[in-house]
Amino acid sequence: MKSTTTAIVTILLIGSITSFASAEVVPDWVKNTAGWWADGIISESEFVQGIQFLIKDGIITIPQTTVSAEKSQKVPDWVKNTAGWWADGTISDVEFVNGIQHLIKIGIISVPTSQPTIESPQTNNDPKLASLEDELEKCSEIVKAYPRLNCEKAAKHEIESYKIKTIGQSYKVGPLTYYWAGFGTDGNSFEISATGQAILSVRLLAEHTGTTDNVSMMCTGPSICNYDVWNGEKAFKYSGMDFTNGQIVLKPGESAIFNMLFGPNIGYGGTKFEYDASKDYYFRISEPYGSASILLDIQ
Repeated sequence: MKSTTTAIVTILLIGSITSFASAEVVPDWVKNTAGWWADGIISESEFVQGIQFLIKDGIITIPQTTVSAEKSQKVPDWVKNTAGWWADGTISDVEFVNGIQHLIKIGIISVPTSQPTIESPQTNNDPKLASLEDELEKCSEIVKAYPRLNCEKAAKHEIESYKIKTIGQSYKVGPLTYYWAGFGTDGNSFEISATGQAILSVRLLAEHTGTTDNVSMMCTGPSICNYDVWNGEKAFKYSGMDFTNGQIVLKPGESAIFNMLFGPNIGYGGTKFEYDASKDYYFRISEPYGSASILLDIQ
């Protein structure tokens, strides 16, 4: 039970926490996990392991933090209180991140010196990429904070989307085109945890390239989701994902990058992800407007 809970903590914490007060709202289920720790439902070590995994995997972005020479073995009570207040909506994402930074500073959470990045052609050899990065640079000229951050967010999305499309394989599904860049790139990974749980992380780009109508990608819960992983015999439902309110709506020409993790059974019709080296695994898309199966080269 304890090992399953640890893995659940790792997966349910998926979200994008930034150092800016104008960051996107963190999904409720992420805050629920912080609340469980604050209420004593999960242990301190389980919460810390989950945070550390997500920082390592690049899912949570924490500002650069200097580690103090004086390290601690215990999470200060105020950090736990902060997690509870954040879960209740009493304090902001920024204040919660400050608590995580403190855990890094005192050595309770360790952060890798580098994270995997999406390989792409050098800027000097790719005029399109150079142009996109120029647009990002221009955002720094905007004086007002919110407009500047919104500009940077949009520019960074365009850069990452372009990189994924440059190296990824495309799958046409009705009005949408999905791109998967493969393992070894941001957000795509597979590992067996210390407790023996197989954890698969999949990150895809979806782009509206078809009709003049808005298109919704649907996933309202593990039991009702148009996305899963299939090994030829069994379908595995997600353990964590970042669809907002169960769907991602794309207007014509828009694109979105989304993450899904497969691991322990979190309930609600979910399934535990199991790995068998003798089988092939596919990420399946089964929307009303079309379907596709993406072969995952899990090793």
